Amino acid sequence: MTTQPLSRARIVAAAVELIEREGADAVSMRRIASELGVGVMSLYNHVPNKGALLDGVAESVLSEIEFTDDPEAHWADRVRMQARAFRQIAHHYPRCTMLVVSRQLHSHAGLLPVERALATLRSAGFDGADAVRVLRLFIAFIVGSLLREVGVTPAFAPGRSSTIDPEEVDPELFPEVSALSELLGSCDHEAEFAFGVELFVQAIAVHPARREGTR
Repeated sequence: MTTQPLSRARIVAAAVELIEREGADAVSMRRIASELGVGVMSLYNHVPNKGALLDGVAESVLSEIEFTDDPEAHWADRVRMQARAFRQIAHHYPRCTMLVVSRQLHSHAGLLPVERALATLRSAGFDGADAVRVLRLFIAFIVGSLLREVGVTPAFAPGRSSTIDPEEVDPELFPEVSALSELLGSCDHEAEFAFGVELFVQAIAVHPARREGTR
């Protein structure tokens, strides 16, 4: 059997697989070399260090986002499309997606989603400063939603041993928590993500900083 030659793409792919199995903390140059069955020093011919390798993982994941952005579409539809595209890749690579949002990328793959989001917000009628603010806010919403969905943060996440038991909640001290405990313990992630995106779109539409008459 012919051994596939070592390359940057092969090294990055091995790191992606490892991260999805065990998390980003499991990645080291020595561990990746072991996964590939090669000497650790041979990796440095293709990837200079662990930081560059993790950047490569983030870029690889971002490059697979299937943007269906249409510059001619209404800005609200563009926001929805971009949000769905990012959520879709997060489903394929949940642990790597957390790595993506933790790294500052200046490559084509890293800058393309930012460029399209800013262009969308500018077309919605925001000036440069407000477009950047809205983008950061939207990223915070998407990341928070994905963190809960992939189980990284437990904030009222369903299916956990920490789900609220109404029998253990004093209804006089916490009447709303007691009454809504069943709802707090269940979650349709897709529906809640769509709900959040729609709230965001509506907030953009009525924001006083947005110029009237824009599409």
